[in-house]
Amino acid sequence: MNIPSILGLTGTLIDLVRAAPQLARLIRARKSFGVSVDTSGTSCIVSLGWTVYGVVTNQPYVTLASGIMAGIFFIITLVALQLGRSVREFRIAPIWLAVLLVSGASFGKNGLGLMLSVSALVSNIPQIWVAYREVDLSGLSLGTWLLTLSGGLVWGLYGILQHDVTIVASAFFQSITSGIIIILKTTRQFKSDLMAEEMS
Repeated sequence: MNIPSILGLTGTLIDLVRAAPQLARLIRARKSFGVSVDTSGTSCIVSLGWTVYGVVTNQPYVTLASGIMAGIFFIITLVALQLGRSVREFRIAPIWLAVLLVSGASFGKNGLGLMLSVSALVSNIPQIWVAYREVDLSGLSLGTWLLTLSGGLVWGLYGILQHDVTIVASAFFQSITSGIIIILKTTRQFKSDLMAEEMS
């Protein structure tokens, strides 16, 4: 097994579990404070796009990880909506679905790849916005975003070794946006813990 195969397998394994902490937190806590359904919905759409990209570029690791991720993000979206998030929050998801369909249909794998390269940025911006604006982020899973950051770093190295600029760009944006979300979650949690300590 060569290094790209090991990285692809590692990235696939991370992607298979990275959204699980968020889904588990929603189900266990029965609250969706701080969770962006626009991000989870867009992530579902983007994962389906990556599934197609993996098929047309003959990259089975990308196909497998993305296909499973699409299903998990779909379930997260449904659960978060059931727990109080609003359908009106969907702003980017329907637009990005149209962008991916048009770019793939018009320009094939190159057009789809170009749009997928910035999809992590596009899909994570709503979560950054929600995490910045909302005071209570108790429904947001830190574990999911730590795994997302780790996955971005692994896929970035995989993309470099495979000479796939689409994967490298996507992994870069995934790592940067995940890092921002982690910082927002941890600083908000630190402030909350500090206030609770002062009150006791």
